[in-house]
Amino acid sequence: MKRLLPLSLFAIPVVALASVSPVSTAQAETAILAGGCFWCVEADLEQLGAVREVVSGYAGGQTQNPTYQDYERGGHREVVRVDFDEARISYADLVAVFLRTIDVTDPGGQFCDRGHGYSSAIHPLDEAQERQAKAEIARAEKALGTNIVTPVEGPAQFWPAEDYHQDYYKSDVRTLTRFGYVTRADAYKGYRKGCGRDARVKAVWGAEAFKGLPKAGS
Repeated sequence: MKRLLPLSLFAIPVVALASVSPVSTAQAETAILAGGCFWCVEADLEQLGAVREVVSGYAGGQTQNPTYQDYERGGHREVVRVDFDEARISYADLVAVFLRTIDVTDPGGQFCDRGHGYSSAIHPLDEAQERQAKAEIARAEKALGTNIVTPVEGPAQFWPAEDYHQDYYKSDVRTLTRFGYVTRADAYKGYRKGCGRDARVKAVWGAEAFKGLPKAGS
C-alpha cells in the first residue's frame, strides 16, 4: 500500500526546493535517521520532549537536490533530521527509541512501503555517533534475540523535503484523497493504520515497542 498523496499533486507539477540550501549535518545534537515513511518517523520522534525539531527529507544517494518524484532513482532514502537537546537525551538513547519505532527485521522497506527508498538506516555524523549507534544495535539484538538489518552507514548530505511533507501528520490543510476531502492529519491517520505500522512494531518489539505519549483521557 503506497502512501497516499493529495490528488492535486498529480495534476500540477511539484516544484523542487531549489532555493533551499542543503542543511549541513556536521553539527552537534543532530541525528539523521531513515525509518520508512518520513511522516511517521517525524510524528513519533516529535513526541520526545528533548527533541527540538524533526525535518523530513532525503539522504544517502548520489544525486543533488532530490525531490519526492526522483529521490529513490538517485539512491536516496526518506529520512529525518532530528535536532535534539543533548543535555536531556543522549544520541544513544535517541537511537534506542528510534529502533523501537520501526521494523528492524525488514530489509526491503518498512511496513506497506517497499523498496530502498523506504528502507531503514542510521547515518552517524561522526565517529562517536557511529560507536553509539552500533552499540545500541547490539543491545537491541540482544533484547530481541535476532539480527537487526538496519545498517549503520556513513555520514550523508541531508536534503529537506518539499514543504507539503513537513508536519504532514498534524496539518489541518484539507486535501482530496481516497479517504475523501479531509485534513492531511486525518489522511495521515488513515494511511498509518492501513499500512499496519503500529501493529507490526508491536509484533516485533512486544513490550519494548515505542508507545508514544498517552492519549488525552488515558
